[in-house]
Amino acid sequence: MDIDIDFSDRNKILDLLDHRVAMREDKGKSIKHNTGIYVQEIPHNPFNNLSTIDYETAEARGYFKIDFLNVSMYEGVRDESHLQQLLDTEPLWNLLEHQEVVSQLFHVNAHYYLLNKLKPTSIEQLAAVLAIIRPAKRQLADSGWKKIMEEVWVKPGEDQYFFKRSHAIAYACAIVVQLNLLCEKSLTASN
Repeated sequence: MDIDIDFSDRNKILDLLDHRVAMREDKGKSIKHNTGIYVQEIPHNPFNNLSTIDYETAEARGYFKIDFLNVSMYEGVRDESHLQQLLDTEPLWNLLEHQEVVSQLFHVNAHYYLLNKLKPTSIEQLAAVLAIIRPAKRQLADSGWKKIMEEVWVKPGEDQYFFKRSHAIAYACAIVVQLNLLCEKSLTASN
């Protein structure tokens, strides 16, 4: 198990932390993990700070990896209270009917057709759209909201890729933040 933490610029935090860089195996080669670090001492190469054991072996040995993720959508968020304000503001849901807006949004930018078809008007519905993008729930794309909400969170059969409700809600909240940031930027630009 590991923890994912989102940052607008992960390097600003990493510069402040004494840490080791996680390593992963790729086709027999040891390479830097895209986002993983350790804030505890772990066997590492002192010249490049890279762990000498891959992250899966490290986890089996009791080391705890943290993934520091760059999420550019946070660039416009000034502080925690601003983030909360963006989350608490009901977005202009009809903006999801405009391809030029959707193309700027996290995770749904390639799914304008589905957003325009289903026209979500709540975080729960937006989360359901995010789940429908996944193969295990794609058949719900042609359904009405009643059927979608009855079936979208039901765990599918084995080996089918799907989005858990908790992940989908979190991503939907991120999209709401982004929508509200776009509106905020638009208002600032017009004043």
